[in-house]
Amino acid sequence: MKFHGKWITTRDFISERPVNVFHRELESFDLKNCGIRNYYTLFRRKFVLDSPENTTIRISADDYYKLYINGVFACQGPAQAYFFSYNYNETDISRFLRIGENEISVLVFCQGGISREWCSGDNRQGMIADIFQDGNLLLGTDSTWQYAVLHNRTNQENSYGTVTSENIDFRDKIITFDTAIEDPHDDHIFKDTPVDTVEVYELKPQLIKKLRAGEYFIDVGTEVSGSLSLTVHGKRGQKLTVAYGEEAENDRAKFDLRCNCRYLDEHILSGDTDTLDYFNYKAFRYINISTDIDNLNPDSFRIVARDHRFNEKIALESDIEHLSDIWQICRNALKIGTQEGFLDCPTREKGQYLGDFTVSGLAYLYLTGDAKIYRKTLFDFADSARICPGLLAVAPSSYMQEIADFSLQYPLQILNYYKYTGDSETVCQLFPTVCGVLDFFHQFERPDGLIEGEMGKWNIVDWSPNFRDGYNLPNEREGFIPCHNVINAFYIGAMQIENELAGIIGEPPRHNIDGYKSAYINAFYNHETGLFCDLEDRAHSALHSNAIPAFFGILPDGNRIADFIKEKGLSCGVQFSYFVLKALANLGEYEAELELLTNETYHSWVNMLREGATTCFEAWGRDQKWNTSLCHPWASVPIIAIVEDLAPRFTDKIHIKPLDSYSGLWYNETAVG
Repeated sequence: MKFHGKWITTRDFISERPVNVFHRELESFDLKNCGIRNYYTLFRRKFVLDSPENTTIRISADDYYKLYINGVFACQGPAQAYFFSYNYNETDISRFLRIGENEISVLVFCQGGISREWCSGDNRQGMIADIFQDGNLLLGTDSTWQYAVLHNRTNQENSYGTVTSENIDFRDKIITFDTAIEDPHDDHIFKDTPVDTVEVYELKPQLIKKLRAGEYFIDVGTEVSGSLSLTVHGKRGQKLTVAYGEEAENDRAKFDLRCNCRYLDEHILSGDTDTLDYFNYKAFRYINISTDIDNLNPDSFRIVARDHRFNEKIALESDIEHLSDIWQICRNALKIGTQEGFLDCPTREKGQYLGDFTVSGLAYLYLTGDAKIYRKTLFDFADSARICPGLLAVAPSSYMQEIADFSLQYPLQILNYYKYTGDSETVCQLFPTVCGVLDFFHQFERPDGLIEGEMGKWNIVDWSPNFRDGYNLPNEREGFIPCHNVINAFYIGAMQIENELAGIIGEPPRHNIDGYKSAYINAFYNHETGLFCDLEDRAHSALHSNAIPAFFGILPDGNRIADFIKEKGLSCGVQFSYFVLKALANLGEYEAELELLTNETYHSWVNMLREGATTCFEAWGRDQKWNTSLCHPWASVPIIAIVEDLAPRFTDKIHIKPLDSYSGLWYNETAVG
């Protein structure tokens, strides 16, 4: 797709040329990223209309924009993407327009750093737009537009480079506009079709409690993604502090989150009427407002939330203890953790991880039927093959991370998509990427077919390390991957699925799997114990070494893996529990699968409920990982297990209810814009 308008930017950036931020994670790389950080620009243009009907805008920006028409918020975006495969949005703006003069304003944020959230730090900044009426071009971005650099917002970032605090000095209201500059060297290449914008809506808090004059405590009632909005009139120079937390104690939000974010915004008032309108978002449940103004109006307090449109298609009905509550916290995490992509969490990294997507993408697909965003994510990771054919672990972003066992889950994700949609055309489009992934790992095969070597990637097996059930994983981050069980089980499983995908598109199989399975069994199976071991020395058998071969059907006769998995239970992390539960299903152990899903041990979703979860956690409990995120969709495994395995077999206890209609509202929700 090509815009009619020109890419416009500012004087600070027009002399800067793009720099390369892409490289293999573990290679030596001289990163000369953007020196301009946390840069806010307001672009604007006035125009006259005889009629506002049938008017649409096509728009994109780097890194991100918020669009206002005649002072009213309209939409925001785009979904993060690599510059060589960039996203844009299209939306109808007729309802915001009027006969006569109109003004379009676009607030553009360039973060300028290296993080999982943005494709930033590369000196690319600015925006582009076309406005159409009745399908005819009305105007596009060019040098008739104006811009102003805003200096009244300062940001703080966590150690992951994502914004946690956004401080606004409302006294700085003098804005000097300059002529926008067309960038003749802009090199963004846009995708053929637009992507959806996130939905932005208001939530009414469950509780607003006045602690004393100028101090309030707010409980939203559940964790959400967004920010506070309020209008205040105070004296010039007075301060307003807003603290957010996933947890609270004695009516105090814990703004130093355990997931390594500090959610404390400090604002200075102008003396006129000031309205909080944040650019960035947080994930939180509780808020404290503190100021020396005694005339705050709690009726003006609103939670402005955001997430991908959650058009829920199914619900769970069950009288099995805990099951409905487990479903609900998984459902909530998927809702607020799915923004322009499938985030690992909306607090800390705000990035899209390939391994997380195995669970969150499939669970979201079952809940909503939204194959469009699932398909988009498949192509997001396919785009990372330009950097490494073995794919990146987090994409698209300027942060380079490579996890071998995540890359080998990519064929499975495509197969799950095909099973749900029957879309063989997309399989055909992505099959070369799958072949590229397997060819990348193929170069590290030993003579027997097992892989080891200097791959430039590291292994996760499970996260964090305390959830590996004693699995012996040396040199996990050094790039050299020894010959061990889990990586080879994933490799064989990926080849099996590649053969299956080939059959779907009418291609011959690429691998003789029997030889690989024999080599794997010879290397890792202990005939005396009937179990697979972590390493070739057969010194230790972890849950992980047996769940993955059971998941992929790499099983010798006479094994006792089903009993072993039942004995071990969930001695693993929450994302890996997907492979454990599905391994039990593959072994026909559905009673055990249900029992494990609803167990009440320290490693369980029930433990999350005991600890007050409204969204599923990154770990089984708040204190089981040093920086636990309390909203992590990679823990939404139960939705998959219930839909695929349990509901079809326990029909007297578990019922999946189709939802005929969807109101578009959630938790006292009203639309914004």
